[in-house]
Amino acid sequence: MLLIITYTRSARSSLRNVRRSHEDTVVRWFGRSALFEATELGAFHGLRLREKHPEAVQIERTRPFNEYMEVPERVRKAVWAYAEREHTSTPYAAFAAGTEHPDVATMARRKL
Repeated sequence: MLLIITYTRSARSSLRNVRRSHEDTVVRWFGRSALFEATELGAFHGLRLREKHPEAVQIERTRPFNEYMEVPERVRKAVWAYAEREHTSTPYAAFAAGTEHPDVATMARRKL
């Protein structure tokens, strides 16, 4: 997919017009940004927006996030355990202290 991000009011207006005119190309709309199909037509619209608003439009290529391939099992287990915790007001750092679950500082240092 192509992520189109706008940084000015006029660029957002142009993005909105493209979205309304070409709904079949837009996968998801976020107001200031949108995901376009990774097709020639999606690229055409993204490049057209950037040509019209050179400093106000950013285009990035994205790929779907597969949590089972990209996130270690220890992190997925920590998510499940944290979601099932007894007290919902307990912050993760306190929840993970003294357990086998990864701590916040360790997770923050490790790249996916």
